[in-house]
Amino acid sequence: MTEEERILWHHLWRIPVEGTHFRKQAPIGRYVADFASHRLKLVIELDGSHHGDEENLAGDAKRDRWLESQG
Repeated sequence: MTEEERILWHHLWRIPVEGTHFRKQAPIGRYVADFASHRLKLVIELDGSHHGDEENLAGDAKRDRWLESQG
């Protein structure tokens, strides 16, 4: 995990609201989400600077469209 992911994880696992359980590195289809709450149908991706080139941007967009299509 990156430092940013560690900081976010520190806060996500401490949320005291029922139904907000998050998993880190959660497999969803052929993708692995940085953080996901299956019950909330919420995925959080922290894409660092290595995602800024055209190839990674296209892959990220494809991933995002697929995840959105799954609800």
